[in-house]
Amino acid sequence: MTLVFQLLQQTAVIIVIAYLFSKSPAMDYLSGARLRPRQLLVLYVVFTLFSILGTYTGLPIQGAIANTRAIGAVLAGLIGGPVLGLSVGLTAGLHRFSLGGFTAFSCGVSTTVEGLIGGLVYLYLIRRKNPEQLFHPLVAFSATLVAEVLQMTIILLLARPFTDAVALVKVIAMPMICANSIGAALFISMVRDQKRVRDKVGARFSSKAFTVADRTLGILSRGFSSETAREMAEVIREETGVGAVAITDRKEILAFSGIGDDHHHAGNPVVTKWSKQALRENRVVFVNGYDEHFQCPLSNNCPLGSALVVPLQMDQEVVGTISLYEPKTKLFLNINRSFGEGLATIFSHQLLRSRFEEQKSLLIQSELKLLQAQVNPHFLFNALNTIMAIIRKDADQARELLLQLSNFFRTNLKRNRDIVTLEEELAHISSYLEIEKARFGERLRVNQDIDSALLGLQIPVFTLQPLIENAIKHGVADLLDQGQIWVRAYHQDGLVVIEVEDNAGNYSKPNDTQGLGMRLVDQRIKNIYGSEFGLTVDCEPQQKTLVQVKFPLNEELANDSCFNH
Repeated sequence: MTLVFQLLQQTAVIIVIAYLFSKSPAMDYLSGARLRPRQLLVLYVVFTLFSILGTYTGLPIQGAIANTRAIGAVLAGLIGGPVLGLSVGLTAGLHRFSLGGFTAFSCGVSTTVEGLIGGLVYLYLIRRKNPEQLFHPLVAFSATLVAEVLQMTIILLLARPFTDAVALVKVIAMPMICANSIGAALFISMVRDQKRVRDKVGARFSSKAFTVADRTLGILSRGFSSETAREMAEVIREETGVGAVAITDRKEILAFSGIGDDHHHAGNPVVTKWSKQALRENRVVFVNGYDEHFQCPLSNNCPLGSALVVPLQMDQEVVGTISLYEPKTKLFLNINRSFGEGLATIFSHQLLRSRFEEQKSLLIQSELKLLQAQVNPHFLFNALNTIMAIIRKDADQARELLLQLSNFFRTNLKRNRDIVTLEEELAHISSYLEIEKARFGERLRVNQDIDSALLGLQIPVFTLQPLIENAIKHGVADLLDQGQIWVRAYHQDGLVVIEVEDNAGNYSKPNDTQGLGMRLVDQRIKNIYGSEFGLTVDCEPQQKTLVQVKFPLNEELANDSCFNH
């Protein structure tokens, strides 16, 4: 029992060193994930030193050494896999062999095997898709116990004289098995506890980051301005609990919230050298308050003592900074430092998204103007010719047509929204059709079959007008007999189907300079609802042309009682 306690005392030294290791950056490598070559090299050095230290702190017994060398070898294999375990075991084994003694060779071999055993346990748990068990103290205890039992067996098989080997094993077997197994379990327990703490901190950080991202998404969608910066600064300060938050563009402070706001004001120019450095070099600047103190250039009595300045980017260009400050009496927490750096990344992506939405909005407006420009010239020319022909015969009808023409263009000019209701779209084409009916007379007949439950449906503006115009211009206008157009809207299998059909059957695939209106309708439907939706054309020559527009049924309408009778 005396030897057991002596070895446990030696193990305690290893455990203290292991504890210090668990606080170092190398702890990040013990994640259970696939390790990169550089990480494997670091762990090889660390665990090899543990094993060699276990040999040097061992106790001389009957010409041999009772030691805790197995801890490093087994844990190397358990954490890093067979290659790492075998490498550490072989190196530590060669070191033991170099020290001599009648068990030098057998201990060198057994240490190599112990590293391999740890690696085999690693492979077993990984293949069973149970990697979290690698950091379970009971697994480390069991693997080391088996390894030490095997070491005693190898000593009996290889050490000579055999009688000396038997006498040695009787003395050291139980103490070494206990000390190494308990030491490995304690080491893994510390690693597991440290991992849990880091995971909790990481989860807390992620949760807080998501909260800030959620609260600021709507703010940044309005752009990067003094107003939005002020709202963002309040949110960041509330979530981080730092002393103060400042947001700047490249020239001036857009918002400041927190202590020191008596002399740090929105509208002040960017004057601190750290903010200028972050803007100039596009990198994070940290003034920790110890190695370097934050010196306020505006007031000698400024309470701020440390700062983190993070650049904000948009399209690889620095557009401003976010600065987090702590007072001179408070330590700048690492969690807030990481949090601030993460926030800058989130905000940079949100700013990019805001710019994308702005560009998308401009594109939509351009498309609408393009559709308006396409409709207006030739339709206006034909409408005026029609009204001039009618005005001499029927002044009242001419007056009505002028009213319809006025309504049509007034609505056209006011259509700056991208989305309208189906009812509004039908009202818009009604004025268009009244003028076309006057133009073609009995040669044009329009039939409508619209599901009344769909009248409130939200659809892209100018969805119907280009289809109706195409049916008249390239269909009915070429017929000598009566031309008919059917306009239908119905729902089917969770989809909305809008149809425009004519009885001419004159459709031909347009070239690059034709069919712009229909192409824009198709592209806008795809942009909003997905590439599987859009416009299709089915033509039976000299019989009919059927144009269908399909997109998903609005969820609110789908739940309406009208759709479930």
